[in-house]
Amino acid sequence: MGKYLLRRILQMIPVVLGTTLLVYALVFALPGDPVKAMFGDKPVNEAVAAQIRAEYHLDQPFIVQYFIYLKNALTLNFGDTFAGQPVLDEITRAFPVTIRLGLMAFVFEAIFGVVFGIISGLKKGKWYDTVILIVSLLLISVPTFVTGFVMQYVFGIQWAILPVTAGADPGFLDLLMPAMVLGSVSMAYIIRLTRSEISSNIAEDYVRTARAKGMSNGQVMLRHVLRNSLIPVVTYLGQDIGALMGGAMITEQIFNIHGIGFLTYQSILKGEANLVVSIVTLLMLIFVVCNLVVDMLYAALDPRIRYA
Repeated sequence: MGKYLLRRILQMIPVVLGTTLLVYALVFALPGDPVKAMFGDKPVNEAVAAQIRAEYHLDQPFIVQYFIYLKNALTLNFGDTFAGQPVLDEITRAFPVTIRLGLMAFVFEAIFGVVFGIISGLKKGKWYDTVILIVSLLLISVPTFVTGFVMQYVFGIQWAILPVTAGADPGFLDLLMPAMVLGSVSMAYIIRLTRSEISSNIAEDYVRTARAKGMSNGQVMLRHVLRNSLIPVVTYLGQDIGALMGGAMITEQIFNIHGIGFLTYQSILKGEANLVVSIVTLLMLIFVVCNLVVDMLYAALDPRIRYA
């Protein structure tokens, strides 16, 4: 186990370097001049513009800028934004909001996805199985922004039971509708994945053997069917945590949530390379760590899985 963890941690190093380099290159390649954008409609003072470029190393080649960013990042100094605010402070203000939103969406999709998937898998071919499959297919097919606007209109305007927008400092009720929208597509995939695994495992020989030995139906489901069926579901959920954090951009724009997605969108428009790369690096680290935790959970779900 120790060697496996060490190997996985070492594998994170080229992933981090490759991701940051790619994102930095994409931001660098964006059209427009971020320094000129700071002046807006006012005429550009070339002396001031040259001073800003020198301060933020924008007058240096791309690869030099990237290595300066890496050197500073090793000391947790991610630089300042063009507005003079430390990048770390900007992330610290926005990230807790996205964490709350992502965790609420994760709980929503995990609970309802697994429960409805189990119901659909055990009652395969029944009318409620058909209804669940149709609803899950609709959630997968409809874009997130359409689902968000529909829920805003129904739950926020017509029924007036949930806030339409969240704002800068949202509470639980403010984030409930955005969390449902953010987790709806993943919930649909979990429903279909759980249904497929349950319906296939319940017909296996080891299930019939367990019942022949006198085990009750509940024991067979808990000890055998569910534990084997949940391995791919846990894999999907582990990967989806990082996707929820990064995929919150559209949802945060719809509901006016000032989180990481909102901050990333604004940073891209302004050409804030340091801020964009720092956010992406943080999200990537969350994604990698979640996948590592999922790998550790495999052994708990299936004792046959061990790590040399």
